[in-house]
Amino acid sequence: MAVRAAVLPAVGSPLEITGIDLPDPGPGQVRVRLAAAGVCHSDLSLSDGTMRVPVPAVLGHEGAGTVVAVGEGVTHVAPGDGVVLNWAPSCGACHACSLGEVWLCANALNGAADVYARTAEGTDLHPGLNVAAFAEETVVSAACVLPVPQGVPLIDAALLGCAVLTGYGAVHHSAQVRPGETVAVFGVGGVGLAALQAARIAGASKIVAVDVSAEKEELARAAGATDYVIASENTAREIRALTGKQGVDVAVECAGRAVTIRTAWDSTRRGGRTTVVGIGGKDQQVTFNALEIFHWGRTLSGCVYGNSNPAEDLPVLAEHVRAGRLDLSALVTERISLEGIPAAFENMLAGKGGRALVVF
Repeated sequence: MAVRAAVLPAVGSPLEITGIDLPDPGPGQVRVRLAAAGVCHSDLSLSDGTMRVPVPAVLGHEGAGTVVAVGEGVTHVAPGDGVVLNWAPSCGACHACSLGEVWLCANALNGAADVYARTAEGTDLHPGLNVAAFAEETVVSAACVLPVPQGVPLIDAALLGCAVLTGYGAVHHSAQVRPGETVAVFGVGGVGLAALQAARIAGASKIVAVDVSAEKEELARAAGATDYVIASENTAREIRALTGKQGVDVAVECAGRAVTIRTAWDSTRRGGRTTVVGIGGKDQQVTFNALEIFHWGRTLSGCVYGNSNPAEDLPVLAEHVRAGRLDLSALVTERISLEGIPAAFENMLAGKGGRALVVF
């Protein structure tokens, strides 16, 4: 069956909105009609080669939709069910999974190398980060779908698949922000806005949002920021001034740039914690001297997918949504069609907006 999709023909090439031939689900697979898909900076990183995936591919890894059909052996969802796509399903058998660190599963992205569809001309297509959400419909492994939690609108649920799990998890799982602590969030995109809300939910006493754009201040404050700093060479100094010259307890870096990571580190107090969520390129080198590592006693840690377990965290996030503590719609700065994805990529490059949401 032919459906429309955004195809990446080669690394560095523009996306092509075209028809693709999508097969019926085989054993252990599920076919999903997309309701919405978020445009994440990771999709841009895939298209420009910062993160490598087999091509040609259909990108998009943050989405939700309705089950159309299931293959043999699939029992946890049925046609008509609303589902959230999980782009990094854990295998349950590798070393990381045995330690309970399912977000580091060694086999989570194995499906990205599969051929899941073909172009109208018969060219094999790969499913981006497993789920190929930039399409009207997709066929995925059953492990890549989770039931939409009760009380969460299907379109809003798309954001749970990456931005919210990542931002919330960075604050609650990786940094483990405690009530009364001070937090700085670097980068007010979709993940950053989720992190700001998560810091508010955690009970942070001061939440500083940092971004290059003055236009994002209103978004940041609506999400929970108590202060807003325009990124500059004086950012660390400004954050220390806001915290009695101490620095924040926790910095969450969502930009993936060496200068931002270094500034986030410099903005924390002695003994502070910096969690890096942003995905940077190999050319982004961050340097520290041996003395400062000893003297400041700070912690710098990476954070993959918010260090989250989607199966366990989605019900928690849903409860925050139902209680009004977490506003998923506040992460979205524009709703677009499938054809609008290339322009959304350009906006991300320009540092504009929070999260573009493709609504099908």
